[in-house]
Amino acid sequence: MRQLRGQERVITANRQTSWAFADAFVAEEEALLWARDRAQDSGLRPVSSGTGAALRLLAATADAKAVAEIGTGTGVSGIYLLQGMRPDGVLTTVDPEPERQQFAREAFRAAGFATNRARFIPGRALDVLPRLADGGYDLVFCDGDRLESLDCLAESLRLLRPGGLVCFEGVFADGRTIDSAAQPAEVLRLRELLRAVRESQELMATLLPVGDGLLCAVRRG
Repeated sequence: MRQLRGQERVITANRQTSWAFADAFVAEEEALLWARDRAQDSGLRPVSSGTGAALRLLAATADAKAVAEIGTGTGVSGIYLLQGMRPDGVLTTVDPEPERQQFAREAFRAAGFATNRARFIPGRALDVLPRLADGGYDLVFCDGDRLESLDCLAESLRLLRPGGLVCFEGVFADGRTIDSAAQPAEVLRLRELLRAVRESQELMATLLPVGDGLLCAVRRG
């Protein structure tokens, strides 16, 4: 097959349809649908089913026992992460809005998870993360303030064991990340994040075209 060098393949309508099909491939149960409804009511944008399924797969592949989540929301991503983690695994989830975390508690319970499977910490990510243990986590999922992305990356590298994973949601920013027009500060910060992860000697990275873009990287041993 002819290889294309220095250029991107044309994104045809068929490819877009295929991506949409892949992103919606996994059916969601009642607890996830309930959490999605609460997110919509709260004006939040939870991860897509494709992103959630990718997170679940990554947590399972890492045999994750300890996961840190930045941005609890109403519990959509948390359910997927818990589904992929070991049965004795604990999700530590951080969010500045305790009201949202209450929705997540209800969603986790409805999904069948015991209360000791999740540790909820209200507060800003950059206030909470420094208090978490060095090298104590198998996976860190970041879905918080985009302006804090680089700081969250630095904290994630400290938190992860060798071979652990860090994932950032929403790095496409609805297509604005690659748009040549003038962009807001949060999009410029995402570009810096992508560059930092891609160029890091400490990370092995990939960018998954699910949801609004999932940036994933393994911390080298």
